[in-house]
Amino acid sequence: MNPLTRTGARTGTPAPSTPDHQVVSPAPAPPADTSEADLASLMEHAFTQAPIAMALYDRDCRQLRANDEMAYVSGRPEDETRGRLLTELLPDPPLNELARLGPRVLRSGRPARADLRATVPGEQRERAWTTFLTPVKDDAGRTHGLAAAALDTTREYLARRRLSLVNEATARIGTTLDLTRTAQELTDVTCGRFADAVTVDLLASVLTDARSEGEAPTELRRVARCATHGTPPAPCPANGTIPLAPRSLPARVLASGRAARFHLDGRAGPCRWSAGALTFDECARGDGIHSVLAVPLKARGQVLGLAQFARGRSSGPFDEDDVLVAEDITARAATCIDNARRYTRERAVAVTLQHSLLPARPAAQNAVDVASRYLPACTEAGVGGDWFDVIPLSGTRVALVVGDVVGHGLYASATMGRLRTAVRTLADLDMPPDELLTHLDDLVLQNQREQHDPGVPGPFDELCATCLYVVYDSLTRRCVMASAGHPAPVLLAPDGTAGFLDLPHGPPLGLGGLPFESCEVPLPEGSVLALYTDGLVESADHDIRHGGDRLLRAMTGAAGSLEETCDTVLDALLPEKPGDDVALLLARTRALPADRTRAWDLASAPSAVADARTLATRQLTAWGLADLAFTTELVVSELVTNAIRYGAGPVRLRLIHDTRLICEVSDAGHTAPRLRRARTYDEGGRGLFLVAQLTDRWGTRYTSDGKTIWAEQLPTA
Repeated sequence: MNPLTRTGARTGTPAPSTPDHQVVSPAPAPPADTSEADLASLMEHAFTQAPIAMALYDRDCRQLRANDEMAYVSGRPEDETRGRLLTELLPDPPLNELARLGPRVLRSGRPARADLRATVPGEQRERAWTTFLTPVKDDAGRTHGLAAAALDTTREYLARRRLSLVNEATARIGTTLDLTRTAQELTDVTCGRFADAVTVDLLASVLTDARSEGEAPTELRRVARCATHGTPPAPCPANGTIPLAPRSLPARVLASGRAARFHLDGRAGPCRWSAGALTFDECARGDGIHSVLAVPLKARGQVLGLAQFARGRSSGPFDEDDVLVAEDITARAATCIDNARRYTRERAVAVTLQHSLLPARPAAQNAVDVASRYLPACTEAGVGGDWFDVIPLSGTRVALVVGDVVGHGLYASATMGRLRTAVRTLADLDMPPDELLTHLDDLVLQNQREQHDPGVPGPFDELCATCLYVVYDSLTRRCVMASAGHPAPVLLAPDGTAGFLDLPHGPPLGLGGLPFESCEVPLPEGSVLALYTDGLVESADHDIRHGGDRLLRAMTGAAGSLEETCDTVLDALLPEKPGDDVALLLARTRALPADRTRAWDLASAPSAVADARTLATRQLTAWGLADLAFTTELVVSELVTNAIRYGAGPVRLRLIHDTRLICEVSDAGHTAPRLRRARTYDEGGRGLFLVAQLTDRWGTRYTSDGKTIWAEQLPTA
């Protein structure tokens, strides 16, 4: 019986049994006009002409026959390979794997399969084969030889590899919102697996946002490049800028918005990419690059730049399937690059807005020495709403403010600007800290109602902020403060010990309906107050208590300048790239000498006005400020007269000699005078107008037992 007609004969397995009740038809006989010789000839031709590489080996693994495809794959005719051992025919990897499998198949009598990749002699691109080694057995199951068949699965292998590359690119490209990092991720993913050298060039106008509509690009800027070992990428000039000739190939690719393949032969001219020829064609002569694929980077209808892929001698040229893969990967990369560009632009606007809303330099005052730092977040969330301020108040006092708007981006920065302006406006009214925070809370609630419909979800519904407001008086050396959900300040005493101040912790701004409380703390001269936002003390695990302990250790014993202390604190607490905005304000208290202030209690009678003028003039002479005597007499006369006429006793006059001359008149009344312009025939109403004209500024502040009207004059040089 012919073994090929027996089921299972080629594998050594028994033929399946047939039930008795089934009728088995005999195998059809060949046509009557087909002779055994013709059939053998047809089988010979089928073996020789089969598109699958096949060969037959004896028990010693010597080649008996090989068809034409096997001869092409091996690069040698059958006459040269007949009688040779597998180890002689396949001595080099990866094909030597078959030489090792052959004897094992002959011994075991079981077939084997191997997936191999190798380059056919005379070709450049690597091929993939699925190879089967099958023992050849007789009717008795004895093995007499070995049959090898290699099926070319290059297309399937390349399809799987391309799909794997696209999947990997999707996962690895765009992990950050850093434009240069994203471009480098594109080169890292594709270099070595898709091309031997990769560069990414972006339009210079895209990087600077300076491109006008319809304007042709004039130059590229290389932002990333990568190459396999021994294949350097196209050279890059020192400044990274490559001029773009109007009719060059890159210009045409960018203008058309379609990918293009170029096969280089080492000759200069046709494949020059730019006016400076700083591209792969110059490498072709020395480094063997023979194929280049240029793909424009397009996102949201805009061309951002160009990705260039090059292959050398060890790889085949780019084909149409490679173009599809490159377009898929670069489309993903272009979207990520455009996202990074938009984020960078928005972040730059937010940072600029943030810095423009913060004080450029501390306001002139003599109550405290200050130093400050502001660091924007280095995360994708963007710039936040942290702020600080130093506001001079009347009577040698100063307000120290630090706050934090929840959220990031332009909205947080704009909200911060509104709150800072509101705090400055309320501070000019000389409100106590708890009252100021109450008004600020009402303002935040009103802003929520006005800016957005409560029925529609949006960022305005989530507006929330924290604030710490501190007022220090250099005359009394006392500090009054109130907190709206903000971390407590740190006090560094003159002896070098540091600790958190215990103050009532009020609710954050924007909740409404909850009260704020103030506390008063005496501060020795030379004490340092540290006001900060939570980004300074929040660690990676958001443990504020742990961050607070680190802040105390950094502040304890700090004996340098305030600027040095700021740097010490930031270096000790912050990572290289902070995850949240950080605002830090340090203030070292001063004390006004006792001989720089004088106060007198006056009778609530008209005769006290003349006494007040005399006392003021005498004190100015003692201070060496006689040139201000005339103006001061007018101011004292008007303020004391108003206190006696419209206020309630007792009346008190106080002069303060600081950087300015401050005149204060206090009484027990709560009715404040108003500045108005007197009409032509009015007999009064001009007093406060004269005070406003003769002094640098004036105002009223209320206390628990009345009010104080003050006026400041700047001494002449």
